[in-house]
Amino acid sequence: MISFDFEYYRPDTLDEAVNLYKQLDSHSKKPLYYGGGTEIISMARMNNVYTEAIIDIKEIPECNKCESKNNELTIGSAVTLTKIAELNFFPLLSQTVERIADHTIQDKITLGGNLAGTIIYREAVLPLMVSNAHISIANTEGVRKVPIMEAFDKRIKLNHGELIVNVSIDNHYLTLPFLHVKRTKNEKIDYPLITIVALNNDGYIQLGLSGLCEYPFRSTKLEKILNKDSKIKDTTITEAINSIPDEILNDIGGSSEYRKFMLHTMIRETIENLRGAANV
Repeated sequence: MISFDFEYYRPDTLDEAVNLYKQLDSHSKKPLYYGGGTEIISMARMNNVYTEAIIDIKEIPECNKCESKNNELTIGSAVTLTKIAELNFFPLLSQTVERIADHTIQDKITLGGNLAGTIIYREAVLPLMVSNAHISIANTEGVRKVPIMEAFDKRIKLNHGELIVNVSIDNHYLTLPFLHVKRTKNEKIDYPLITIVALNNDGYIQLGLSGLCEYPFRSTKLEKILNKDSKIKDTTITEAINSIPDEILNDIGGSSEYRKFMLHTMIRETIENLRGAANV
């Protein structure tokens, strides 16, 4: 049970949503945008989040869009993981979101909710990173479109009152050879020890990681190391692992040394399989 009362709003347009946020915020209502609401509800039940106003974005057309048009795929922030997997416009993204939570929860988790959530894994961002996606963000001055690698640095960088509208991916990336590998401690549906997503972009392997550090990331330095030789070597993989941009997690799920050991094997398999797939 949620221990506090709140006002509920369901705007029809982006302008209405962001201006409503501004108005409610000026009255100290602590408004929150609401898509699927899984994190808001669970955290509110534990008294870890408080708001006096919810702004439900599911009726806003731009946030519900899921279409391929003008040589790019656009997916709205209010589109659920289930719908993304079922439509399967971007197979790498579909395969990734199918391994986030169970089917019941996937029906409620939205793309925007996963990207902006507080849980550290946020695996849905990985296919967007490796496909050089763009993210559209709305505020009272309009909508800006930003490369995902600029908008996401350990977390989505949103100014106060801003709203994730949708993401867009160039069609070029939708049919490239890809691989998604997730290792968990126990069940198939679990938080990752390590998740790797990768694309073979005309011979260049683009790779994103989650579960390794306290945030998901794509490292261009790591990619350059892995792509410098035509045949992957153990020394190259070790060099790439040593270039990881932060401390490797050491927790109840697995030690940092165990994660390094797993990562070495996962990288080798990813590179060899992707290069093989591209040559078939």
